[in-house]
Amino acid sequence: MEKILIMIWVFLLLQNPVESEPEELFFAGFDHVGSTNLTLDGSSKIDNNGILKLTNDTLRVLGHAFYSTPFKLKNSTTGKALSFSTAFAFAIVPEYPKLGGHGFAFTISPSKDLRGALPSQYLGLLNSTDMGNFSNHIFAVEFDTVQDFEFDDINDNHVGIDINSLVSNASTPASFFDDKNGSKRQDLSLKSGKVIQAWIDYDGDKTQLSIKLSPLSTKPSSSILSFDVDLSPFFEDSMFVGFSSSTGLLASSHYIFGWSFKINGEAKSLALNALPSLPAPKKSHTTLILTVLMAALVFTILVSGTVFYVIRKIKNRDVIEAWELDIGPHRFSYKELKQATRGFRDKELLGFGGFGRVYKGTLPNSNTQVAVKRISQESKQGLQEFVSEISSIGRLRHRNLVQLLGWCRRRGDLLLVYDFMPNGSLDKYLVDEPKLVLSWEQRFKIIKGTAYGLLYLHEEWEQTVIHRDIKAGNVLLDSELNGRLGDFGLAKLYEHGSNPTTTRVVGTLGYLAPELTRTGKPTTSSDVFAFGGLLLEVVCGRRPIEPKALPEELILVDWVWEKWRVGAVLDVVDPRLGGVFDELEAVVVIKLGLLCSNDRPEARPTMRQVVRYLEGEAPLPETVPPPDGFDGKKGGGGGGFEDYVHSYPSSSIFEKASTFSTTGDDGDADVEDGSTSTSPRSIVR
Repeated sequence: MEKILIMIWVFLLLQNPVESEPEELFFAGFDHVGSTNLTLDGSSKIDNNGILKLTNDTLRVLGHAFYSTPFKLKNSTTGKALSFSTAFAFAIVPEYPKLGGHGFAFTISPSKDLRGALPSQYLGLLNSTDMGNFSNHIFAVEFDTVQDFEFDDINDNHVGIDINSLVSNASTPASFFDDKNGSKRQDLSLKSGKVIQAWIDYDGDKTQLSIKLSPLSTKPSSSILSFDVDLSPFFEDSMFVGFSSSTGLLASSHYIFGWSFKINGEAKSLALNALPSLPAPKKSHTTLILTVLMAALVFTILVSGTVFYVIRKIKNRDVIEAWELDIGPHRFSYKELKQATRGFRDKELLGFGGFGRVYKGTLPNSNTQVAVKRISQESKQGLQEFVSEISSIGRLRHRNLVQLLGWCRRRGDLLLVYDFMPNGSLDKYLVDEPKLVLSWEQRFKIIKGTAYGLLYLHEEWEQTVIHRDIKAGNVLLDSELNGRLGDFGLAKLYEHGSNPTTTRVVGTLGYLAPELTRTGKPTTSSDVFAFGGLLLEVVCGRRPIEPKALPEELILVDWVWEKWRVGAVLDVVDPRLGGVFDELEAVVVIKLGLLCSNDRPEARPTMRQVVRYLEGEAPLPETVPPPDGFDGKKGGGGGGFEDYVHSYPSSSIFEKASTFSTTGDDGDADVEDGSTSTSPRSIVR
């Protein structure tokens, strides 16, 4: 009887074996039999030659590859993270030489299913809402080939340690130590297309993480990055190990050739010559192209009619000119955008203006919703502005700017492709009969977001960017009603510290700084003037200029100033709020709007000062000069802040507000030929 029970127990055990957690893995290539131990999703696949390919040359995709069984990563008794070691061989082959897109990361995660993760700069790991959340329990070492300013990347060729966020805890330029050359540190290009081996070692006793790279099979003696960190709080008892990768506006193929991993020991290094070979690049069609060109030349000589036909075909083709090779974002095909917008049909139309029309679209390959700006041939925004918008916003990366995804030029058609902003432009929520009345909290958040975006343009990017058309219609709202600055068709760029040149006066009446009509030189300060008009528009719910206001046309800044001067400034707050707003914040915004709207550039704050005022990090100046002090038409005196405090019946609010900011700043700019010396304010009177 006892033997029978033992046999039954053995039979049941064989039918339902106890799945033990592994302690080591080793892949010298990924054959399709061994690949059953891997869980792949997204664009990841194993090629016939045994190479794990995380992404390909498709734009904005992500790929994951995790070992199917989790590893035990914490001591059950002490709760301390165990030591681990991994080595893997990889190569990054960009779609275009020297332009990465984006990168990959060795990843330790509580789940194989990174649901909700985004491609591009998020590397398929996280998204904008869970960045920095302690509950993520994500550990990654990123190999990044794009410099993302939003995440404070050091360059476009770096290795970084990421814990629950894509803002690296520590990072270093990609390099390696050559032990044969006196342990000299040498640069290493991640996107060279060559095979590189990486070693990542965590010492649980010393709580130290070290990273090494080499183009050789031998593990270097020195680390390129060491970081003291106790991973115990971030690890769960059992977690999955693997890789995550993504592409963005540009694409790269990310390959893994071999991989080893070990708990409480050193992972085996990989013999690179024993691994599968990198796929050979596609054969050049240069010879074929030359042959066709020669045949075409002979043919054109023999048949004049064919010459005419060929010339017409060339004119109608998507010809790539020299300037198009120097701009950054992705170049879409016209066919792709026509399909995305369903033939640019009227049902997809989002809006239109002097520049042309904007259509909603869905990219066929990724199902990404986009907005396609189709610039008409009659538009005043011609090829020069089109190139300006591509070359400026195409390389900008900030959460409060509308992301330019790509562009297309076909004959007379100029098209720009942006992230789709489901809630449209801000002006639709401020004037006339808005479909939704924004609460004060929403308005204040939009104001701060737009200020951060403009600060990035003026001071934090590699060049100074003058937007030149700040207005409510160019502030777009995403799904969470965050303000994002868009439409860079009039933008000008110049090096920090350089002097601007003159240009024609452009912009929107009501937002134009008065000095523009005198000098024709747009500056950061003229952008600040326009931002001041935007502030007043948001808080008042009225346009900067209302020609049909009774009994006469209303100039918003003058109206607000008059209310401020007599001590009734809260009367200007949008009545549609029903009196529900933060009075202190409202006063700060109104006061800041008046300061920014001053006719004298030196009296306006810089955008860095504006942000500090809005965040309550610096006190606002105690007095507000009259906005039209530039030409002295109303005198330079009265209506200071102290006068206003004493005249308003409830002054406690303003005593608080006076503990908020300023100094003056002359902005610099970039810009072609201006005339006229009349102030915009005097034009509309």
